[in-house]
Amino acid sequence: MTPQTLFYILIGIISLNFVFDKYLDHLNAKHFGDPLPPRLDDVYDTDEYRRSQRYKQEKYKFGLITSTISFIATLLFFFLDGFAIVDAWARSFSSHPIAVALIFFGIIMLAAEILSIPFRYYSTFVIEERYGFNKTTRTTFFLDKIKSMLMTAIVGGGLLAAVIWFYLFTGPNFWLYAWGIITLFSVILNMFYARLIVPLFNKQTPLEEGMLRSEIEAYAGKVGFRLDKIFVIDGSKRSTKANAYFSGFGAEKRVTLYDTLINDLENEEIVAVLAHEVGHYKRNHILINLFASIATTGLTLWILSLLIDNPLLSEALNVSESSFHIGLIAFGVLFSPISAVTGLLMNYLSRKFEYQADNYAKQTYAAQPLISALKKLSRNSLSNLTPHPAYVFVHYSHPTLLERFRNLQA
Repeated sequence: MTPQTLFYILIGIISLNFVFDKYLDHLNAKHFGDPLPPRLDDVYDTDEYRRSQRYKQEKYKFGLITSTISFIATLLFFFLDGFAIVDAWARSFSSHPIAVALIFFGIIMLAAEILSIPFRYYSTFVIEERYGFNKTTRTTFFLDKIKSMLMTAIVGGGLLAAVIWFYLFTGPNFWLYAWGIITLFSVILNMFYARLIVPLFNKQTPLEEGMLRSEIEAYAGKVGFRLDKIFVIDGSKRSTKANAYFSGFGAEKRVTLYDTLINDLENEEIVAVLAHEVGHYKRNHILINLFASIATTGLTLWILSLLIDNPLLSEALNVSESSFHIGLIAFGVLFSPISAVTGLLMNYLSRKFEYQADNYAKQTYAAQPLISALKKLSRNSLSNLTPHPAYVFVHYSHPTLLERFRNLQA
């Protein structure tokens, strides 16, 4: 295979991914105006449903514009030898492989982030603002971007440097060492996410004593689920949309409620949502997902180790000097079809887990409060209640609201 042939294979993969995604988006958008199924006809009143349709259409059109611009920019970068230019810039600062790689990806990530800011700004302060969701100040918006970029540079750069170091000093078996350190990082992140990452962006306070805390603790005691740490997060500083989640395990296990969730739902509805989350723990979904992620990472690194030494990867991007970081770019595109398949499998598994967690909440608490909570959460976020089945199959990690209701009412 010649470098030019591989180059056009890369372009073909990128183009097919774009066309397929836009086709799915189009199919989904055609169902925005569908009448609500009978089981969901009380989620929205007539005016609110029309508002949700306008919101979905606006998000769809804006997403089409931004993704098309991103696609064109990506193609231009490939055809105009952008990677070779950035590689030459990086090598003008250093000759060490790790330093060159960090500078190379730093330039690309910084440029991508700067170019994306106007689109994210418009989405937040125009679209989300127009429909009453946005509570983010401009100061918070830009501080979030700066913090995210710094965290990516520190954490992502550190992991990348470790992987390249293993590649340089351990040869073909580098993937085993890289897999080990990434696995260790994943476990630590899962355990200490709420303690280490969340405080950088949000304030967490213990849920005060009262009826809600008592009901949560009573349910946890009933199902034998030790729960000492219940926190409230100030989600309302950015959006009116609500959420709740568990994080950590062992001594670091905690439940976090968005303040918007507490404001939007009744106590029994909140307990039902938490019963669903407890179901994930009781059914070991957290550990299964973690192990699946670790296995997928191992598979990816193993395939990477088989291809990364091939100079054809660098030559296809018109970079004369073969290097790990250029090979990684080409490999990322080549691996994307496999990644898409594993993504489908993980989404399918996730949807199965959601049914199991719903069933657990129904069996140990009650179905009706969970149904009521899901209706409110969907209404308050103007959710799409009539998605196309193909779009659901590819993109949804949760069953549709209608499917969850059918299961809960069975």
